[in-house]
Amino acid sequence: MSNSHPEVPAPRQDGGADRRGAPVGRRVLLGMVGLGAVGVVTGGPLERLVSGGLDVVARKDPTGLSDLLPGNRFRYYSVTGSVPERDETDYRLKIDGLVAEPRTYRLSDLAALPRRRLVRDVQCVTGWRVPRTPFAGVRLSTLLDAAGVSPEARAVRFTCFDGEYAESLTLAQARRADVLVATAMEDEPISHSHGGPVRLYVAPMYFYKSAKWLSGITVTKEVVPGYWERLGYDVDAWVGRSNGRDDAPTV
Repeated sequence: MSNSHPEVPAPRQDGGADRRGAPVGRRVLLGMVGLGAVGVVTGGPLERLVSGGLDVVARKDPTGLSDLLPGNRFRYYSVTGSVPERDETDYRLKIDGLVAEPRTYRLSDLAALPRRRLVRDVQCVTGWRVPRTPFAGVRLSTLLDAAGVSPEARAVRFTCFDGEYAESLTLAQARRADVLVATAMEDEPISHSHGGPVRLYVAPMYFYKSAKWLSGITVTKEVVPGYWERLGYDVDAWVGRSNGRDDAPTV
């Protein structure tokens, strides 16, 4: 962060180190560590079981120790106390605002659209980086074109079903080929703890721009600063060229 930014809590939207919630019991945490060690040795089904358990532990782990367990390459962050889970029965992605034809998509609708896969590093504004991470989904530009963007539109605002988080891009940024409405991460459906079933993925920007639990895409006349931008983060969050950081680009 540059010195011009105010003091703010470290991001919790896939972008920082603050972790809140009820503490994980000592026995539970030690048990997960033990299972993690076994998973390293055995791999296969047990390792996948351990990975699923890590999602549960990470949600309520204020210590950060769950970050060290095998299979947990990412950290679980939310700006709210809890987030409801959604699936095919109740998930909807709404596209509205300055468009000719507002649309609503189910998961099955998104799955029927042309799919794009990207493999890039993920860079958090607080410093951690996860190399060579596959994301797949629908190009955001495909959804915008289907809705018919109005000539006066200049930006896109994203809202999330956690009820709090929001992000924005300029229309030119949103139309980039490396900006996805993602439904898969690391070649698996995106789990709830990683922002599923649908999240935004903005490959060349810091990860706080890749809003989790995506539920709304609204085309607007101007950029509306997102959750962390209102607290001092850069609106244009290019990796290595913003927020006072010099990280290597992810492209």
